[in-house]
Amino acid sequence: NAISNPNLVFSKYSKTLKVVGGVFAILGLTSSAVKQVDAGEVGVQSVFGKVQPTTLNSGLNFVNPLAKVVVFDAKTQNYTMSSVHDEGDKQGDDAIRVLTADGLEVVVDLTVLFRIVPSEAPRVLAEIGEDYKDKVVRPITRTMIRDNAVYYDAVALYSLKRNEFQQRIYQDIEKNFKKRGLVLEQLLIRNINLPTSVK
Repeated sequence: NAISNPNLVFSKYSKTLKVVGGVFAILGLTSSAVKQVDAGEVGVQSVFGKVQPTTLNSGLNFVNPLAKVVVFDAKTQNYTMSSVHDEGDKQGDDAIRVLTADGLEVVVDLTVLFRIVPSEAPRVLAEIGEDYKDKVVRPITRTMIRDNAVYYDAVALYSLKRNEFQQRIYQDIEKNFKKRGLVLEQLLIRNINLPTSVK
């Protein structure tokens, strides 16, 4: 009697169970070996902490099932530093305060337009990490603006020398970004606030 002998029941269905189990194992392995990367993004594989030098382009990609895939946005991104609350990337007043040649403090609101060089994404992940905005974009931009503002008087910075100042910091930031796998597309000085006494 099959009901009284469970071994007979299992042996009867064991072949079917093995086939079904095998199919599920293959599906699981296949799904973990295929990674979709959306348009405008680039993927980088990391296997046990070792970053692979090749990138994954948009579409379906076959990857190592053990790899962790980090996806970077390769489209134009912006980073805003503003004195207006909730307008910049950081909450609160995040404008850049600089000292000019005449010893006055000027407040600069700025937006940086940049993107990752897709082929450089593995290097960005290995050398900087996923938080490149906070580690590279923000500090380099703020430092270059402070370093260059000291060559101008406050009023000149606000009026006659504004374009020259913007071009100067653009060149410095572009050079620094390039070393780190980023492309500076545009630098927008949105506002320069002079001290009340100068106004």
